Amino acid sequence: MALRGGLAVVCALLWPAVACAAPHIVSAQYSGPTQAYDHGILGDRTEWTELSLRLSNGRKRVIHLPSRHVFEDTAPRLVDVDGDGEAEVITVETNFDLGARLAIYDENGLHAAAPFIGRTHRWLAPLGAADLDGDGAVEIAYVDRPHLARVLQVWRYESGELSRVAEAGGVTNHRIGDAQISGGLRVCGAGPEMITLNSDWSRIIASRLVAGRIESRDIGPHQNAQALEMAMLCR
Repeated sequence: MALRGGLAVVCALLWPAVACAAPHIVSAQYSGPTQAYDHGILGDRTEWTELSLRLSNGRKRVIHLPSRHVFEDTAPRLVDVDGDGEAEVITVETNFDLGARLAIYDENGLHAAAPFIGRTHRWLAPLGAADLDGDGAVEIAYVDRPHLARVLQVWRYESGELSRVAEAGGVTNHRIGDAQISGGLRVCGAGPEMITLNSDWSRIIASRLVAGRIESRDIGPHQNAQALEMAMLCR
C-alpha cells in the first residue's frame, strides 16, 4: 500500500508534465475450472469460473464470475474494442439458466455485454472483431446457436454498449463436441469478410457487412479442414 500511495503522490506532483499511464491488459486466460455446468458443447464438461489477466505493470488480476455463471469458450480474445489503444477481452459467458452471451471485460470487470440467449444449454460461437463496414467502430461477429438456429449476428460496440446491427441465417461455424471454432475473419484486399460454413458443412460462405446488412456468397466446397484453411488464407 505504501508503494502504491507513493506512486500516486509522484504522479500528482508531476502532472500534467508527465502522464502516469494506468496498467493495461497484455494477456488473458481462463482459470478456475469447473464441471458444474453440464453442457459439454466443446467436447468435455470443463468450463471456467475466472478470467486471469496479466497487466502491463506485471501484476495479475483475476475476475471471478458470479455463481451459476461460467466462461463456455475456447480462449479469451484480446481486441481494442473502444479505440483507446488498449485491449479489452471478448468472451463467451454462460448463465446456467439463460444460456450464453457475448461479454467484454477489461481490467476492472465487465465492460459491455449482449443479452443472454435466454435458455439453458444454448450457446454462441465467435468469429472475430474488426471494423467490418469501415465506419470507424468495431463490430463483433458470432454465430448464434450454431447447431440449432445457425444465425450469423453482427454487434457494434459504441459508447460502452453493444447493439445488434445485422443478422443472416443458414450458416454455422461449430459442430457439437469440437474443441475449436471454425472459420473466422479474413481480409483479402477489399475489407474484412466473415468466413463460415453452410448448414450441412458442404460449402464455405464468405459474408460482408454492407450498409447495415449482411451480404453472403458461396466461395467453394468444404471438402476438408484444409479447404477452410485455404479460404482463410485467401486462396
